[in-house]
Amino acid sequence: MTSFEKQPGHISVCRLGVCCIALFLIGHMKVMAQVKQTSLSDYGNVSSLGVFGEYSDTSSHILIGEARNRKLFDLGVSYSHQLGHIGGTSLQYMGELRPVMLESDPITDQTNVEISPPPAVTYINNGPLAQACHPSATTYTSVSQGVIHTDEFTESCPGRRWTYGAGISPVGFKWNFLVRSRFQPIFTGLAGMMFSTQQIPVNDASSWNFTFEFGAGVEYFRSSNRSIRAEWRFHHISNDFTARENPGIDSGLFQLTYSFGR
Repeated sequence: MTSFEKQPGHISVCRLGVCCIALFLIGHMKVMAQVKQTSLSDYGNVSSLGVFGEYSDTSSHILIGEARNRKLFDLGVSYSHQLGHIGGTSLQYMGELRPVMLESDPITDQTNVEISPPPAVTYINNGPLAQACHPSATTYTSVSQGVIHTDEFTESCPGRRWTYGAGISPVGFKWNFLVRSRFQPIFTGLAGMMFSTQQIPVNDASSWNFTFEFGAGVEYFRSSNRSIRAEWRFHHISNDFTARENPGIDSGLFQLTYSFGR
């Protein structure tokens, strides 16, 4: 397993994500303080609450995460408050609370059999969490004290380990476009942290992790103040090098939200 150590001068990607989202909000709040706001749109809320579910079937190296084959399923609530209108757009503060976060890691079984010289000797390593699990079978040879040794190495992925967690993302925004239409394109960005009952995504990582995410989607208003949102988000989990291992998880997260407000 590769060890991910913080290098001198390394810029924390999690901290950078939080700073970028915070600066975006601060910058746009200053702009809106100087620009005369347009009238409220026909569709939208000053304040709203939402309930959502989200799921990612696998993880990969989308940007910075190295842990593969992870699954993520979350249930949560969101809160948004309108900061103001500029032209045909609406910028809102948004925060999310996830009381249910289920993260799944692949379990790897490894078997090494010394075929020759006889007698055959078998070494088994059951159940470690791998950065990535790739079923394979390999035969290789080596020479020791003039004797040729033949070994067979097998790796399999017999199952998964699910871990319960919870998280909060208090720093975030939602940006709506075409605010006089029932169908409104949206762009979102959030940052926060999560706690899990076991170390994820590998052993020697951490139970405390930081998160940041950004994505885009569409919000459909069934009435002037009730809507359904569908989004795709890039979602990152990392312990920010506070533990021995920090491969990080990059997920493509699909979120569906029902929102209501005033």
